[in-house]
Amino acid sequence: MHGATLLLIILAAGMASQWVAWRIRIPAIVIMIGAGLTLGPVAGIIRIDLPQRELTDLIGLGVAIILFEGGMDLKFGEFRRVGRGIGRLTVLCPPLAWLFGALAARHVAGLSWPVACVLGAILVVTGPTVIQPLLRQSRLRKKSTLLLKWESIVNDPIGVLFAVLTFQYFTTVGGGWGDTLVRIGVALVVAAVLGGLGGWLIAGLYRRGLVPEHLKPPALMLLVLLVYAISNMFQHEAGLLSVTVMGLVIGNVRLVERNALQRFKENLTVILLAILFIVIPSQLEVRHLQMLDWRSVLFVLAILLIVRPASIALATIGAPIQREDKLLLAWVAPRGIVAAATAGILGPELVAAGFPDAQRLLPIMFLVIISTVLLHGLTIGGLARRLGLAAAAQNGLLIVGASPWARALASALHDLGINVMLADGALPRLMAARVDGVEVYFGEVLSEHAEHSLETQHLSYLLCATDNDFYNALVCKARGRGFGLHRTFQLAIHQEIGPELHRVPVQQRGHTAFDERATFEALHQYLDAGWTIRAVGLRQKDDFALLSESLGVAGRDWFLLGGVSPSGQFRLYSRELAFNPDAGWTLLIFAPERAPRAQG
Repeated sequence: MHGATLLLIILAAGMASQWVAWRIRIPAIVIMIGAGLTLGPVAGIIRIDLPQRELTDLIGLGVAIILFEGGMDLKFGEFRRVGRGIGRLTVLCPPLAWLFGALAARHVAGLSWPVACVLGAILVVTGPTVIQPLLRQSRLRKKSTLLLKWESIVNDPIGVLFAVLTFQYFTTVGGGWGDTLVRIGVALVVAAVLGGLGGWLIAGLYRRGLVPEHLKPPALMLLVLLVYAISNMFQHEAGLLSVTVMGLVIGNVRLVERNALQRFKENLTVILLAILFIVIPSQLEVRHLQMLDWRSVLFVLAILLIVRPASIALATIGAPIQREDKLLLAWVAPRGIVAAATAGILGPELVAAGFPDAQRLLPIMFLVIISTVLLHGLTIGGLARRLGLAAAAQNGLLIVGASPWARALASALHDLGINVMLADGALPRLMAARVDGVEVYFGEVLSEHAEHSLETQHLSYLLCATDNDFYNALVCKARGRGFGLHRTFQLAIHQEIGPELHRVPVQQRGHTAFDERATFEALHQYLDAGWTIRAVGLRQKDDFALLSESLGVAGRDWFLLGGVSPSGQFRLYSRELAFNPDAGWTLLIFAPERAPRAQG
């Protein structure tokens, strides 16, 4: 097949798999592995005519970018919050998981000791490319999220390094523990120098403007790959550790371009995952799948029910981690692209080194990946809710700016039983809302503290309602992605700014809430004139039309603010993204005192 056609098929299959997974709400990796197996060993459509070594080298480049992006997502402020717990998970847990995994591979799966030790090392990794979507799906609270996120990102290069050193120990003539310790030292030094110092120097170059803006993202990608390749020259697979350290450094320095660089890497990672999770399983052959037997199934059960719980239990003895988090950690450990790629690289090399049972390495790894992703993906939400670690259902509103009108809206939503939070940097403005039982956040929503501690997983909409249109727009752009841009709103921009061409374009702000005449000043003038926010129930299909007719002109005589559907789902109203309420809805309106109230 022509190379361009093959690439198009792989990309289409990968992106379509991720879209289908998003629609049916299951982990994308499951759909992508299924597509890869279907297009590869089953249908024979994907055939990549490259030597195994060259293919694995290309896969390694993709994994390096993925791990660098994960490193950029780690913040030292998060480590300060749950640092001791993270230390246990990234220092004590990996060797324990390695030991128990190797024992299970030897005595349950029946592998030879060299292959069992390599497999145990690979299983140390827990897969950030799988964990991150699961965390979004389950809406875990921040502390639980940080523990799982740090473990998955930091342990990925550690597990790969363990696997490579184990491989070298069993295949290098004359090698021993002393040689292995030297290799570990080399890997750590290389990661510190090329990853840590290199990341700091790159950040310095960017801050001084020595690289033009349009070249910064692609130049960074090239530098990541160079660090990865050079590190591997000193110690095989030390590159993954180096790029993770490099991402950690660049993600935590005061770099103005950090968010833009991270978005570029995130988009690139989505493409790479679409390619890698189709290519790797497509290289399996039917004979590999036939190697899976009842011992392979028992091995997966041992990993799920014995190895992981025992590793977490021992590693967290005396750690400042609450019991519920320990139980969640003991269950949730899905494996992802790094585990698959490492098994794909080391499996054939072990076979060539004289260990024929290493042919089972990759099939067993895919069985572990599919089993853990499915089981953990389908159960993490329910388990988190039962343990009290998940946020409430995503149904509510975050209001930035605790003005009198915003407090009135928050109180009305609170009375309807809808989740609502008021955020403001002035404590006196929040006191009245707190007395009314409304959830509040005291602080700057754009601060690093808010990024680490502001719990918004239970809220579905963002409304920026301060008296500063430009600050509202800034917050919408900075925080809107977490809610979805279609659920990010701000009060109408002041009319005196001028014609549309003179105003902030929609690409640089949130959607206009309610109506283009619902400015901060207008809403407060109406509030001072005696208007109130109240709930109105719709019993029949035509009630909304009758209500609109009785109230007058919308946007002048009254405002529709939002509504609660018969199923209890809150919707914020906007002319830009309007909805049509029907019988059973409860509407929130802002109107003079004579407006009708909720009907029985």
